Amino acid sequence: MKPRVLFVGRARYRLPLQASVRRKWDALRDQMDVRVLASGSGGDGTFRLVRLPGPLFYLALPVLTAREIRHFRPDAVVAQSAYEALAVLVARPLARRRPRLILEVHGDWRTLTRLYGSPARRLVAPVGDRLGAASVKRADAVRTISDYTSSLVRDLGREPTATFPTYSDLHLFAEPPVRELPQEPRALFVGVLERYKNVDGLAAAWRLVQEQLPDARLHVVGRGRERDAIDRLVGDVPGVEWDETLPPEGVVRALDRSVALLLPSNSEGLGRVVIEAFLRGRPVVGARVGGIPDLVRDGENGLLVDPRDPAAIAAATVRVLSDRALAERLGAEGRATAEDWLLGPEEFARRTRELVDRALA
Repeated sequence: MKPRVLFVGRARYRLPLQASVRRKWDALRDQMDVRVLASGSGGDGTFRLVRLPGPLFYLALPVLTAREIRHFRPDAVVAQSAYEALAVLVARPLARRRPRLILEVHGDWRTLTRLYGSPARRLVAPVGDRLGAASVKRADAVRTISDYTSSLVRDLGREPTATFPTYSDLHLFAEPPVRELPQEPRALFVGVLERYKNVDGLAAAWRLVQEQLPDARLHVVGRGRERDAIDRLVGDVPGVEWDETLPPEGVVRALDRSVALLLPSNSEGLGRVVIEAFLRGRPVVGARVGGIPDLVRDGENGLLVDPRDPAAIAAATVRVLSDRALAERLGAEGRATAEDWLLGPEEFARRTRELVDRALA
């Protein structure tokens, strides 16, 4: 008999699902009886989508989760982060039912209040830290995705129940033949323009790069609260291109036109864009923080730097942009190591079912 599992998260969905997203949920439905409570509009027999801004979503989540627990009667609830897990802990007594709570740790939950959104969030950071830690300690099972996220859990005295990456549909990056590196010294940044991505550090470093390599080009893809830093960079420094959004096919083309990916984040869970760059045979200049070193091995498939040091970011960028043999060697190794992080929808669903079974046992 299939277990009944409610998935709760802030992820935004649009119905009908895109084919890449549908493959994941179809595989999970083969293994379990699934219900999803998430952000978005509309709904169907599987998805209950709520159209609320971030703070209101989290305030309403305990009541919304309690309602789903009463109606769906799940055996287990999978929470996307420590904050969704907190909502489940509050919802269980409201619903007068106690399904097992499975917490997924994709990154440092403390980032949400410190390095994302309005700086005013820092005022609630101490409370958020304690609540997030309590969720980790009180969950019935904990799934991590990397050595780094496992270390966050172990720091609180818990051992992860399971560790495996999340399914991502990366066939657009993996299937086309890898193109040769371009002759133009061009770098790419892809990510939300938020403080945890170190947008100010990226902009400061690129100004130094441009002084040393006047013909270097930077392509920025992203939008967010730190957009002013990129807006000023585009206005002040020649050769900086900015797109707020690109479809996956556009990101593939942007990587193929670039020599390297830049990811100088202040905090990072795992970094899907690193895997995307590796699949296109592009090395990564990444920060020595969070889950980036789980993917980027310094001197082997990329270069690691201190995100607090724009000069170090610039020096590594200049090095990889000006040494084609180095960039080719790092990129080839990145392509080889990317395979370790690819998980198909069926395998992801099978491991998730095993995790649920362990929690129920």
